[in-house]
Amino acid sequence: MPEIIASSSSGIIGPDSRVTLHFSLILDSGDEFDTTRGGDPATFTMGDMSLLPGFEKSLCGLKAGDEVQISLTADQAFGPRQDAKVQRLAKNRFRGMSIEPGLLVSFSSDGGELPGLVTDIFEDMVEIDFNHPLAGKNITFDVSIISVGV
Repeated sequence: MPEIIASSSSGIIGPDSRVTLHFSLILDSGDEFDTTRGGDPATFTMGDMSLLPGFEKSLCGLKAGDEVQISLTADQAFGPRQDAKVQRLAKNRFRGMSIEPGLLVSFSSDGGELPGLVTDIFEDMVEIDFNHPLAGKNITFDVSIISVGV
């Protein structure tokens, strides 16, 4: 775990800092998966569990005006892709829906909403991938820190 260089009162990102930043999330292929650039920046509080832990740790010690690239392996990011999270469900569960590969479907679960991606359609079954879309992928965050506060 990186050492915390200073508290947020000094303008340096530390525990409980309120951080505003722009980011682009880039895949190994160079493709941009997500970005805030061209729109509103992201604002969060360090330690609020809204960020990937490896990404948050890498922000510690940075300050407003810093621009960095933070690379995370799949294990540090969204974890490995798990074959067990690809399931086949009865096609009749999707009555009245126009389903096709690539469709994102939301399912109810004990933990709330669970998104699944339709990957294949068979005569009586539909294959759904419940892995995070970035599971198994290394990612890089291209980050511009806009402000750091308390």
